[in-house]
Amino acid sequence: MRNPSVWAVVIAAAVTASMAMGIRQTFGLFLLPLGAEEGISTVTLGLSIALHNLAWGIAQPVTGALGDRYGAGRVAAAGGLLYVAGLGLVAIHPSAITALVGIGIMTGLGVACTGTGSVIAAVGRAAPPERRGSMLGIAAAGGSVGQALLVPYAQIGIGWFGAAAALGGMAIAALLILPAARVMEWSPRNPSAPRRALSELPSLAQNALRERDFALLALGFFACGFQLAFLTTHLPSHLALCGMPPWLGATSLMLVGLFNIPGSWLCGKLGNVIRPEVALGGVYLLRSLAIALFAILPVTEWGTLLFAAVLGSIWLGSVPLTAAAIARRFGVADLGALYGVCFFSHQIGGFLGAGAAAVLVDATGNYAAFWPVMILVGLGAVAANWATRGPIRATAAA
Repeated sequence: MRNPSVWAVVIAAAVTASMAMGIRQTFGLFLLPLGAEEGISTVTLGLSIALHNLAWGIAQPVTGALGDRYGAGRVAAAGGLLYVAGLGLVAIHPSAITALVGIGIMTGLGVACTGTGSVIAAVGRAAPPERRGSMLGIAAAGGSVGQALLVPYAQIGIGWFGAAAALGGMAIAALLILPAARVMEWSPRNPSAPRRALSELPSLAQNALRERDFALLALGFFACGFQLAFLTTHLPSHLALCGMPPWLGATSLMLVGLFNIPGSWLCGKLGNVIRPEVALGGVYLLRSLAIALFAILPVTEWGTLLFAAVLGSIWLGSVPLTAAAIARRFGVADLGALYGVCFFSHQIGGFLGAGAAAVLVDATGNYAAFWPVMILVGLGAVAANWATRGPIRATAAA
């Protein structure tokens, strides 16, 4: 299938992102059970997830550039195999070393090949400019479908079979990436278009980052990664430390996924109506306000579920908006690589958000000191995005 229809690309991208993003959103559920069953310390598992975020961020510009040149589907298929191998390694032989290698490095590289950062480039190339924002939003929402389905799947697996076996179940689920990747974009959409060599990626990144507004966009994406990595990794543990029942952490992550399905689509559609950077500032402001209220008010079951619903409505909304902002400025030929450059900043934030919180809870026994940092970082993202200017040149048709 050399040139599938636009909707076939969108659906295949959504399925790929659904598995890739959904599986990684379950990692926080394994934090305490793997420690209790296998003797792996919480700080080691937290650092494994932090390393996962860092490996993802470092690899994303490269996998994006490879997808631009050779087809995002080929890259996603290779990433799917890495994902399966990394999860399977920890499932078969759970230990501190395999957690750092399997979850930290192998699944980090796997999600760089298969997550929203890679698949949205295929959608951006396939979609017409006037509908690009909406279709990017649908593809991004695919990650939330996976989260909504796989979080209860992981929680049931942990309860019935144990954490290591549940990770094996996640590895089996990751196999669905392979057929979806074949449909998505096995070859570049326009083979006659000029394609950059991988050696040109550093100069492409340098030229983009010299532009003030692209640098501000990347700075705002740092805050997104910082906040989301902390919440994905540590929210279930925070709730457990507050005396909440175990089901609440899993249900909260599931609600985040459910509410983000319409949320990502609406955010993508919003990028067709107003400048994406303005919408991004609004997303970061709403997220920071929700975090502030959750941190100040007493932790209750209903309050946590409401927080998850509000957060979910804008959870991955930053993805289609950021991609749309890049496409408006630079066109779509290098969308995978340029999104990857911006996403590297996101994952530095993710590494710090997940890793610093793991060290903090190991030292103090709670997350109290981390919530004010989350709020300040989010407000910085609001300021960065609202300080950007509109693109000087029209690039939608590039």
